[in-house]
Amino acid sequence: MNPSIRWRRVGWALPWLLFQAFPIADLVTTDRPALVRVVAGAGLLVFTAAYLSVFGRSFGSGPVRARPWAEFVLLAVLGIALAAWLGPGWAGLMIYLSSAAAAGLPERWVWPAVVGAAGVCTAVLAAHDLLGDVFVLPVLCLLTGFAIQGTRHLVSVNSELVEARDELARSAVAEERMRFARDLHDLLGHSLSLIALKSELAGRLAERDPVRARQEMADVEAAARRALAEVRDAVSGYRQVSLAQALAEARSALSAAGITLRTPPPGEPLPAAVDAVLGWVVREATTNVLRHSGAREVTVEVSTDDRGVVLTVSDDGRGGAGTAGAGLSGLTERVTALGGHLDAGPAAGRGFRLAARLPLSATEAAVRR
Repeated sequence: MNPSIRWRRVGWALPWLLFQAFPIADLVTTDRPALVRVVAGAGLLVFTAAYLSVFGRSFGSGPVRARPWAEFVLLAVLGIALAAWLGPGWAGLMIYLSSAAAAGLPERWVWPAVVGAAGVCTAVLAAHDLLGDVFVLPVLCLLTGFAIQGTRHLVSVNSELVEARDELARSAVAEERMRFARDLHDLLGHSLSLIALKSELAGRLAERDPVRARQEMADVEAAARRALAEVRDAVSGYRQVSLAQALAEARSALSAAGITLRTPPPGEPLPAAVDAVLGWVVREATTNVLRHSGAREVTVEVSTDDRGVVLTVSDDGRGGAGTAGAGLSGLTERVTALGGHLDAGPAAGRGFRLAARLPLSATEAAVRR
């Protein structure tokens, strides 16, 4: 066990050592044989060590690997023996027994032990006709047990709250890491696909059409700079993707690959959260078309009704694009976070279709999740 935890637990026991003033005073002032005093003093020292050991192993914050049964049994035997042997001055040891029981025993054994300690204290006082004078000692046994039991419960609840807070913190960190990984995948997957495509095209045009090749390489440079800026924005937490921006990027990327893009005319402005997620839908669809589809034509349609907005991206390719992968999984998370629904699958007849339906009431905060 960590020494700091042990000493913190022992600290809970130290205030109760005040009651040892009574047996110590009795040991010093009462005329007894020297051997009795030595045995009694040694017994008191062992009793105190056992008492502190019970608290050191069982009370306070931190893990408890085993109940301190051996120490508690030693504490009980010594305490009862010294009180019965040496009289009322030692009856206060039952207060220690009560507090140790409340600190270290299982819940079902606490109150039987506390009541038993109070009973022994009462019997010792009654045997010397002092119960009426110091009746407060048995009462203190009960009150001490109650106080330590209550404190033990509060410490336990506080420990659970600390663990819950730590778990929430770990979950928040894990969720943020997943969000950041998803954003980087969506950003770089599209941009790198565009860069690879235009670089390949520039290589083919280098000899027969140098002017066009230079233009394609200029587009590669612009795409790389844009990707770098977007990554920086993502790291800073301020990255936004709009539908109009995504459509413009899609037209540039698809035209470089010889693919025709058909887009709807500009419509009414959409809520920022919805507009951003629809931009991600267009980006992911464009990336999948470039990587997998073999399409010659891509059509983007946007419609609104009472239930929200629907964006559909369809192509005339092989029909297997986007059926799996981290891109669609991340896109599904984005759409679902706004209370929307994403459909992806083969289009009617030929090609692939990606459709996202989003409510117009979605908030910006949902996009950040």
